[in-house]
Amino acid sequence: MADKAPTDKMPAAEEYGKPLPAISSLNRPFWDGLREGELRMQQCAACHKMWYPPSPFCPDCWGGEVIWTVVSGRATVNSWVRFHQAYWPAYADELPYNVAEVTLEEGPRLLTNLVGIAEEDIRIGLEVQVVFDPVTDDVTLAKFGLRR
Repeated sequence: MADKAPTDKMPAAEEYGKPLPAISSLNRPFWDGLREGELRMQQCAACHKMWYPPSPFCPDCWGGEVIWTVVSGRATVNSWVRFHQAYWPAYADELPYNVAEVTLEEGPRLLTNLVGIAEEDIRIGLEVQVVFDPVTDDVTLAKFGLRR
């Protein structure tokens, strides 16, 4: 599993300034996993399909027995965009920044940020791995850097 991103003191949610996820009983295992340094996805006990975002049933076979599985964190870049406008004031100092869609080796796709990768090196098919970014005491985000 990937290393946690280094941080000094984590800000409180109100000091962070950027949007934070709405954590619910349905997605809590995903967010708890990130905070613990694991990337977890739901998997159907019947057909073994994995998916994201979380759902109370399998989107493939409609099975109701869902388990949370730790995945490798390895992925490839499908697409990305470079933002040059801050839609939230807290992003102004990070302009321009990227938002990417990656496909995990296990199948699910995630929207994320690519970190530690020069813009000119980003391309479709680039191999990346999860990097855990603890942004507050309660929330860790999954971002992706070059695969080692």
